[in-house]
Amino acid sequence: MLTPDYFYTIVGGGLAGLQLAYSFSNDIFFRGKKIAIIEPSLKDVNDKTWCFWEKEPGKWDLLKHHSWNSAKMFAQGDELDLKLAPYQYKMIRSIDFYNFLKDELAKNEHIYFVKDHIEKIDLVTRTAIGKKKNYTATHFFDSRVEADYKNSNYPFLQQHFRGKFIESKTDVFDPSTFTIMDYRLKYQNTTSFIYVLPVTARKALVEYTFFSPELVDEDVYEENITNYIEKILQIEQYEILEKEAGNIPMTTYPFEEQNSEYLTKIGTAGGWVKASTGYSFKNTERIILKVLENIKSGRIPGDNLINKRFRKFDAIFLDVLQKRNDLGEELFYKFYAQNDISKTFEFLDEHTWMNQNLKIMFSLYHPEFLKAFFRQTFG
Repeated sequence: MLTPDYFYTIVGGGLAGLQLAYSFSNDIFFRGKKIAIIEPSLKDVNDKTWCFWEKEPGKWDLLKHHSWNSAKMFAQGDELDLKLAPYQYKMIRSIDFYNFLKDELAKNEHIYFVKDHIEKIDLVTRTAIGKKKNYTATHFFDSRVEADYKNSNYPFLQQHFRGKFIESKTDVFDPSTFTIMDYRLKYQNTTSFIYVLPVTARKALVEYTFFSPELVDEDVYEENITNYIEKILQIEQYEILEKEAGNIPMTTYPFEEQNSEYLTKIGTAGGWVKASTGYSFKNTERIILKVLENIKSGRIPGDNLINKRFRKFDAIFLDVLQKRNDLGEELFYKFYAQNDISKTFEFLDEHTWMNQNLKIMFSLYHPEFLKAFFRQTFG
């Protein structure tokens, strides 16, 4: 093979692609390696909001838009007050992330930003075929979702949401506390709730979220967000500053089986989204550390990135909600009400041991879990 255009080509300049390139740029092992980030859009708008929990201090604190030390949950007719210490719940706006990472990576003379749309990657010739031109590399990191995971035999939900960033004319929010789940406006027999992230006494993101197999009409989001603002929060006058929308796949489909000596699927396409929650920011950071460790150890980059034990937990949970989507409120209430918040975060971060895992799983017990266990184990 002729000398490739790039040592690594990263297809996609979103969360996973930029974090990966940034990790390469900051590691002396990769110094001098020519890297391309190929992305069709400019990434110059705030297209999403990422939230995550972590202990202080954090790697991304300079980009932190806001953070919270406590949370509330409204479910099963109860109101839970959750003190998060020693954790904080943090928010990063995507535009701040994009701008910072692009500026930092531009300082590295061996990293190139390419505006193009990749249509296909030919692993025989190690060529990414774009609309404008073709690009060769020794290895490709590909964020394009190509797998038909929706029609597979793996459990599947969609985390679909619509949000409004609003500003009230009066002080109505407590910026030290966010609402992680409010089921008081649950839609029919679905796992659906309101999520509120206040950043000042007058400004907050109010989002209506579903964990469900099917989508709903646009007016369902609109009606419930409006009712929540006006009837639950009792805000009479407010301005809509921004809107956001999204649909995150929640599935244990084995995306990583596409990984090979010359290709690693990343981001959603690589199964880097935590299947049972839809959280991706810190999950991406953790998996990228494994990618770098693999490369330095002489293994293929995509080797053994997914924790199979926790994926089984995710599969059982998603199976339950796929078959009985009405159970979401009860299960999430048990999860937060019956477990120490630090242990729940450790469990979701996949840092707990078997005895802790069993304690949390038993706290969620419902007969549907037994059925799901047998379906996922023997089905």
